[in-house]
Amino acid sequence: MSVLAAHTLTKVAEIDAHEGPVYVAEEDALYFTTVPRDLRVAIKRLSLATGAVEVVRAEANMANGMTLAPDGRLLVCEQGTHVTRACIAAIDRTTGDAETLVEAPFGLPLNSPNDVVVKSDGTIWFTDPSYGFLQGFRPTPSHGDFVWRFDPSTGHATVVAADFDKPNGLAFSPDESVVYIGDSGANHEAGSFDPRRPHHIRRFDVADSRLVNDRLFAVTTPGFPDGIKVDPDGHVYASSFTGVQIFDVTGELRDEISLPGAINFTFGGAERNTLFITTDTAVWAAKGA
Repeated sequence: MSVLAAHTLTKVAEIDAHEGPVYVAEEDALYFTTVPRDLRVAIKRLSLATGAVEVVRAEANMANGMTLAPDGRLLVCEQGTHVTRACIAAIDRTTGDAETLVEAPFGLPLNSPNDVVVKSDGTIWFTDPSYGFLQGFRPTPSHGDFVWRFDPSTGHATVVAADFDKPNGLAFSPDESVVYIGDSGANHEAGSFDPRRPHHIRRFDVADSRLVNDRLFAVTTPGFPDGIKVDPDGHVYASSFTGVQIFDVTGELRDEISLPGAINFTFGGAERNTLFITTDTAVWAAKGA
């Protein structure tokens, strides 16, 4: 199940693929967002069997990270613009129809949601850094750069972490007792990097709806963590300037998939031992032994 140590890296498709990606097993397909251009982002589907690409939603409100909802829809971080609100939306994979789930906690608009995961109890956890404001396409933030938990059964959103510089990727451990959250504060304006600001992953214990026992898990070098995933053995995968770094449960760097430009990734394939990686210009596959 792990891509650790033994893997082969191949290019799956030369394509405009930025964030997501989301693997859907019954379709053997990847869903992903395109590179933002002139405040336009689309959500597309790549068939891994045929290589065919389809547009799921042509205008996706500056969509960023995505995951699969329990009902099969895509849960999408819509960053918004100066004229459209940021939100977490559920998008039908067939029709492209969207339903807004989280838009204005406490009556105030979100900043620019970045990444999202779903816990087995159905709660939705997401990061909301102010990158949209820093990059000029969102208004002045109304919230801090928070990590949120949204409970669809109650409609309530609560802040679970409030002291990140720029919270980014997040992922639960296999038993959901731990959550890993990346801080990419070293990157502010597009293309910037300040090593004095955070470029690390923090680890929290999950206590029902709260996060406790915060500690440093690993520092990403070179670069800063963007996408984060955890495999069934508990290894933590995080993108960096040089590729995808793989850490053991103690935070020790064990391996790296060398792929400069790696943005985000997801596990897929029949045995879930393939890591599909987006790089803005292509989708790559790192297949484990």
